[in-house]
Amino acid sequence: MKNFTHYNPTKIVFGKDTIKSLEELLPDERRILIVYGGGSIKKNGVYDQVINSTKGKTVFEFSGIECNPSYSTCIKAVELVKKENIDFILAVGGGSVLDAVKFIAAAGAVESNDYWELIVKKGIIEKVIDFGTVLTLPATSSEMNCKAVISNLETHEKLPINNPLLYPVFSILDPETTYSLPLKQVANGVVDTYVHVLEQYLTTDLNTAVQDRWSESLLTTLIELADKVMREPNDYDSRANLMFAALFGNNGFIGLGVDQDWATHKIGHEITAMYGVDHAQSLAIVLPGLLSLQRKSKQKKLLAYARNVWGITMGDSNVVIDEAITRTSLFFQSVGISGRFVDYKIDPEEAAEAIGNIFIKRDSFLGENQDISGEVVKKILLNRQCLYS
Repeated sequence: MKNFTHYNPTKIVFGKDTIKSLEELLPDERRILIVYGGGSIKKNGVYDQVINSTKGKTVFEFSGIECNPSYSTCIKAVELVKKENIDFILAVGGGSVLDAVKFIAAAGAVESNDYWELIVKKGIIEKVIDFGTVLTLPATSSEMNCKAVISNLETHEKLPINNPLLYPVFSILDPETTYSLPLKQVANGVVDTYVHVLEQYLTTDLNTAVQDRWSESLLTTLIELADKVMREPNDYDSRANLMFAALFGNNGFIGLGVDQDWATHKIGHEITAMYGVDHAQSLAIVLPGLLSLQRKSKQKKLLAYARNVWGITMGDSNVVIDEAITRTSLFFQSVGISGRFVDYKIDPEEAAEAIGNIFIKRDSFLGENQDISGEVVKKILLNRQCLYS
């Protein structure tokens, strides 16, 4: 196990009827901006709960945050923050809204207006406006981490930011807010969380028994929960367990002292930026080919994954690994997420060439061993597992 320092200051308020705790969590003297997406929170009652819990406070609103939040939309919110002297931001929504608010909180605290270069590309964040969250879509762990991803439609880039100042002050997680989610969004959340775990688990064997068992328990929980959360959207216990699993998928705990990969996410981000597929769909496209081509460096963990998550014990190492990759793809398909380019009307060869060339141009190398070049990205995206699983 590697040395590590762990820090996570976010206060989690979990359970039924917890949105009302905003009355105590939000200081009266603050000028508060509520940020949300396309208006679904007004249909499911979350908006009314938030507004009722902020009565008597100075509140402004900004709506219209997209899935894969765009830089141009975020800039409009930054302008409102500066115009109204906002000193607290409340994100109400899923990971996209939370990611947008992290960027807005950082950009709203600086004088420069070249936010993309300063905050996203250079990662220079010296102060932020305080912010909290009300989560309505479990998937990204953005409610308890210091990461975000922002898309720039003009430059066709989708890039991450990561800074310890970007932890929410608090996050409210009420599983009942997820009851009205479209099944596609629930499925995306399941797949996104699953791949978050794999990015930290299927790497180098560093004798991290606790982290490995945490990861395996999250993966098996997601497999067990998936069918029920899709069939019975109002089952509180299954939705609560899904929300809690998603929280731990990428909040830092299972990544303590381990090597981390994140190549699947970085390649997936480029697919989303170029073709507009959902984030989880891009992950389902990339992961099988990546695991297949990286089987040698990941062999020990892949065999443990096959054995401890899928119960696969018969056959030589290649047979076992192939079966584990196949079952992973079938699991994604079981919740409606395809791993085939053709199902999104994308030409595989064209996409592989275009995405691979992005990493070649950047001279980027991905993965826990930094051994995935742009040329390897092309092979990953053309791997048979990726195209036909």
